Amino acid sequence: QVRLEESGGGLVQAGDSLRLSCAASGRSFSSSTFSGYAIGWFRQVPGKRRDFVAAISSSGQSTYYADSVKGRFTLSRDNAKNTVYLQMDALKPDDTAVYYCAATITLHPDHITPAGYRLPGADDYDYWGQGTQVSVSS
Repeated sequence: QVRLEESGGGLVQAGDSLRLSCAASGRSFSSSTFSGYAIGWFRQVPGKRRDFVAAISSSGQSTYYADSVKGRFTLSRDNAKNTVYLQMDALKPDDTAVYYCAATITLHPDHITPAGYRLPGADDYDYWGQGTQVSVSS
């Protein structure tokens, strides 16, 4: 069982930056365990579906970004700390949402999803955090 916890959300102004963290833990969970999981970030506003934001492979060598955040958001991971970071720069009011991180195991360490390197969907992930609110004012 994998437990994910997001942190780092808050209220900022347009143009500001935030760094979200996704920390993994669980029974008998170690850094070597975490290094086997690809991590994705999704976001959701009330009344709308959960949308893909960004994903990183278990090796950290592959990343995938939604067009809406490409060039502004950057993923990284520290497997020794069981943590993935989502650096969000040049934030816009449209980025306002609850942000969730999710984990899945892939066959290859450079794959983004169990199906390889492709646009991730929510169904690709087995474990989810509770979410952290990001609010961007204009």
